[in-house]
Amino acid sequence: MRTQVGIVGAGPAGLLLSHLLARHGIDSVVVEHRGRDHVEARARAGVLEHGSAQLLRAAGLGARMDREGIEHGGIYLQYDGQRRHIDFRDLAEGRTVMVYAQTEVVKDLVAARIAAGARLEFEVRDTQVDELTSDRPVLRYTSADGVRHEVVCDAIAGCDGFHGVCRPSIPAAALTVFDRTYPYSWLGILARVPPSTDELIYAHHPDGFALHSLRSPQVSRLYLQVDPDERLSAWPDDRIWAQLRRRFALGGWELDDGPIFDRGITPMRSFVAAPMRYGRLFLAGDAAHIVPPTGAKGLNLAIADVAVLAGALVALLRDGNATLADAYSATCLQRVWRATHFSWWMTSMLHRTPGADAMQTQLQLSQLHYTTSSRAASTTLAENYVGYPALRLPD
Repeated sequence: MRTQVGIVGAGPAGLLLSHLLARHGIDSVVVEHRGRDHVEARARAGVLEHGSAQLLRAAGLGARMDREGIEHGGIYLQYDGQRRHIDFRDLAEGRTVMVYAQTEVVKDLVAARIAAGARLEFEVRDTQVDELTSDRPVLRYTSADGVRHEVVCDAIAGCDGFHGVCRPSIPAAALTVFDRTYPYSWLGILARVPPSTDELIYAHHPDGFALHSLRSPQVSRLYLQVDPDERLSAWPDDRIWAQLRRRFALGGWELDDGPIFDRGITPMRSFVAAPMRYGRLFLAGDAAHIVPPTGAKGLNLAIADVAVLAGALVALLRDGNATLADAYSATCLQRVWRATHFSWWMTSMLHRTPGADAMQTQLQLSQLHYTTSSRAASTTLAENYVGYPALRLPD
């Protein structure tokens, strides 16, 4: 088999890259080791930056997002018995974010790629990438029907996540890895209950952090900080709702509860692998970097990576110009490190650190007070949250 770009991973990064390349006549094949149902059902991020939403619209993928997504013009920070609003429209030149779950973005992308007749294969196994330093790298995999395939490519995009095969295929000496594991995790739930808030609430509490998000007018997404070795079996519904009510407690406001239909525990880490390119292998999304979800950056970084990568590959494969491809890693890493710092800052400010003394708590409260009372500090949060320089589709 022959294609121009072999794409490993059918998450938002891989699917969006395939879609953007096809708009410029660049062939691709996308392989994914999980089934389509699993890919479309994974509960993940739910906030799109201003630029991410604009890019999806410009790529012809925004119709359902604009019908069903919920535009947010700010967030609430809650601490020390008060809840303060950060107004994005006022502080970030009218920019907002869109609450639209990653699962829905993936469904839109899968539908668009299938409608376009894309080569999209689920439930593959034994995926390998090889000959990466040549100008004809090879993608090998066994399809769901048991047939072994070898695909000769002009480039391979590793969009297969943190545990994928692409990053480990790069020699260890060619990568520098930065890694930090946080001493807490998030217990996340989806519940069939209308949200009790109009915008996200980030709550600092002596018992630990809590976040009230949402997925639709009928579905709420909520999170609790828990110990990293916590077990789901230790958290029956009554305990979850009791802790959420305790951590969000505020006079004159009540948290509504309802049936929980999905739950999971997510570890917290910051991870960056650099450079994001090795020969003709380009890493994108979680294959290259992980951020704690506090800053709502993971999905948005994946979208940003492939916006840059699509432009680089179009220039390389259509025009024979390697300038953007050579700059791909450095270009992406500027945004990655800014998002990594912002996510670390939000996480450190809002979470209870095990073993922390009273002084550290007071320092966190001081930072929260400054962030909500200083226009300069509020603007910094708002500008980082709504996103960085605008993303562009390839010319």
